[in-house]
Amino acid sequence: MPAVVVQQAYTVKWLIYRKIGAVPKRLVIILGPTAVGKTDYSIETALRYGSPVISCDSRQIYREMSIGTAVPSKEQLDVVRHYFIHSHTVTELYTAGKYELEALELINRLFKEGHDTLVMAGGSGFYVDALVNGLDEFPEADLQLRAELTERLKSEGVDSLRQELRRLDPESYSTLDIANGQRVVRALEVCLMTGKPFSSFKTETRKKRDFEIEKIGLIRPRDVLYDRCNRRVLQMIDDGLVDEGRSLTKYRDLAALQTVGYKEIFDWFDYLDGKVSTEGWTPTTPGDGPVTTLERAVELIQRNTRHYAKRQMAYWRRDKDISWIEL
Repeated sequence: MPAVVVQQAYTVKWLIYRKIGAVPKRLVIILGPTAVGKTDYSIETALRYGSPVISCDSRQIYREMSIGTAVPSKEQLDVVRHYFIHSHTVTELYTAGKYELEALELINRLFKEGHDTLVMAGGSGFYVDALVNGLDEFPEADLQLRAELTERLKSEGVDSLRQELRRLDPESYSTLDIANGQRVVRALEVCLMTGKPFSSFKTETRKKRDFEIEKIGLIRPRDVLYDRCNRRVLQMIDDGLVDEGRSLTKYRDLAALQTVGYKEIFDWFDYLDGKVSTEGWTPTTPGDGPVTTLERAVELIQRNTRHYAKRQMAYWRRDKDISWIEL
């Protein structure tokens, strides 16, 4: 649907509300895959409504990470006030549940200060779902068990953990984004800690919010989106992703750093530091093999970024409440 059509529909609706003297509070959520153009679109929308931008990106919240997370530029941040950008540290165990509570507190405060419409933007589906629908009550994290599972993820790969999840909780295996290693780790953590399936804690009960929610999804033709993904990665390298990665190596085992862009750079560092060997490996060996050059790291980041964008679109396509706009 063209952007102008969506905006006209919202405008007509709000004129009717104003005419009858009952303008409800509204949260406009701008979402979509990585590199689609959410930042610019959200700033334009926020300026139209006199709103700040509330980020719902699960990586841009971390103040130690900037280049690899494509945080808005200083110029963009100067145009409109942003929340949940560089608001937390990577050493903090931050969850979607915490985000739900903190974001709701902020939204309610901003509405009380006089805003009728607020703008939220980001691509982290779990954060958006937490804010829109609320989360079920899950057990508190077992940090020791999570550390052990994270180490297994690193040493054995995600497929080993996926098969264990399949055995312990077939329902979660069939419904979770099992390509996301951290989601698999969390589901396994709950299974092993409680002796119950992770899926048994999900009630699917939607929490009522005291404001209207409208979701706008941004899309581009696949070849255009993938080209934007590729060019964004090259720009990150030019902007200093390698140096940023070096500064974060001491945090590499934390959940926040299990992120496309950083993982591949860390693998390259391991080769440079002599922690991995190419012995017995040739370019024809199945799988990725050791990351022996920066060029190979860049190729992998580009590929994995495209794969991530594809998974995001598959996730969002299931949501019938989204009005899609092709840019």
